[in-house]
Amino acid sequence: MRVPMKKHPTEEARFRGNPAAIARLRELARDLGAKELDSIPANEVFPELATNRAGVALRGMRYREDLTQAQLAERTGIPQRHISEMENGKRGIGKENARKLAPALNADYRLFL
Repeated sequence: MRVPMKKHPTEEARFRGNPAAIARLRELARDLGAKELDSIPANEVFPELATNRAGVALRGMRYREDLTQAQLAERTGIPQRHISEMENGKRGIGKENARKLAPALNADYRLFL
């Protein structure tokens, strides 16, 4: 089972069910001072993007392909601990590793640089 290591706090609520009940919940939320947003800036949701854009991209692509770090390590020949360090911004990815990661993740290697 693949489980993310960190959870980002959320201040978002989504409602499912009867449209009339959802409208009432929205009205109550507005009365309490909640705001409806169309979108949230990515840097606000993922503060890591400011300092570790390549690592966030690597982690996202790995999840997209439904791979664990160990499986990605097997496919690329990069040690699993190095992949972990790259995702967490403790190690740079570099051109050589980017070229190994790209085919395994169905991506352009330049996304990791």
